[in-house]
Amino acid sequence: MSFATMLTMLTDGFLVSLQIFAFTLIGAVPLGIVVALGRMSRIAPVRWIVRIYISIMRGTPLMLQMFAIYFAPYYVFGIQLTPDSKWQATIAAFIVNYAAYFAEIYRSGLQSIPRGQYEAAEVLGYTRVQTFAYIVLPQVVKRILPAMGNEIITLVKDTSLAFSIGVAEMFSTAKALVASQVSMVPFAVAAAFYWVFNFIVELVLGAAEKRLAYYHD
Repeated sequence: MSFATMLTMLTDGFLVSLQIFAFTLIGAVPLGIVVALGRMSRIAPVRWIVRIYISIMRGTPLMLQMFAIYFAPYYVFGIQLTPDSKWQATIAAFIVNYAAYFAEIYRSGLQSIPRGQYEAAEVLGYTRVQTFAYIVLPQVVKRILPAMGNEIITLVKDTSLAFSIGVAEMFSTAKALVASQVSMVPFAVAAAFYWVFNFIVELVLGAAEKRLAYYHD
């Protein structure tokens, strides 16, 4: 097999990994906000349900969660699996898992804002929405960006876990190529793909941090 053919196959696998990454962020970022608000709810049952959810998501392996979501419809409800079931289970597992991590990051950011800032904004005549949008949110984003960046970079690498239920992302493609070609080159190329993409993510996050640098703690 030529290097060009191998590179094409790995690129196709990387596009699948990229889709997992994108769909996870699209789903987990807003869901994490909902979970964070539930975690801080004044309603005790809601707060405890959310705490249990976060504990399970953070306390069990993502791979195990994918297996559970993939096989549960068949073994629990008798629903037949389809060719799309692996993909759907992967996206669902990644979203609910990362939403739990994002929620705790959001919560720490929101709770780090001194109460006095809310009171000062009220004295100045700001509404609650204006206070949150113009005073609280920019500071929260600045404070949580490093932690969010770490999770996002981890997500790039975690997309490789999708191979465990048969999703043909980049790592599973590289693994198959290594076995068929008896060469470590596919792994090296896959590693380069992961590193370059993470480097781009780091640049984007670094630029975002600089744009928010004028919000001093």
